[in-house]
Amino acid sequence: MKKLFLVLGICATAAAVWATASVRIYSVAKKGYITVEKIVKTDEEWKKILTPEQFEITRQKGTERSCSGAFYKNHEEGIYRCVCCGTDLFQSHKKFDSGTGWPSFFDPVNPANITTHTDHSFGMDRTEVLCARCDAHLGHVFDDGPKPTGLRYCINSAALVFVPAKDLK
Repeated sequence: MKKLFLVLGICATAAAVWATASVRIYSVAKKGYITVEKIVKTDEEWKKILTPEQFEITRQKGTERSCSGAFYKNHEEGIYRCVCCGTDLFQSHKKFDSGTGWPSFFDPVNPANITTHTDHSFGMDRTEVLCARCDAHLGHVFDDGPKPTGLRYCINSAALVFVPAKDLK
């Protein structure tokens, strides 16, 4: 019985540490790195704050139809942030027209603000792009982009919030 309580105690401690984990990301406004809490929510909590399309894409790894997203043809200057947690993800000056039908960027705001994972869904080998703070699925990155990086971050508009340059503080 003592072993069971010990195991339960270790699991509870690990869960508490995981729930209050922090992550170091880059803030465009502060022009430097900041440490923020990692955001972990249940599906029910996400459903209360996201639209059904945003939930499907960011939490269920869905995708929007090509050429249907709000930011596909957006050419305004500003920053694209995570729709789930507000983390700075991409800047308009790193956006380009890839001809794919999705907003495409050759580089994130900072590599610290995203994570990537191998994605073998739909019989393809791709690299999934996620928000480093809340693990929202954003899209995929490919190695057929323009210079200077040669990368194409193909991102769903529904995973983003756009903040025009004039509204940035």
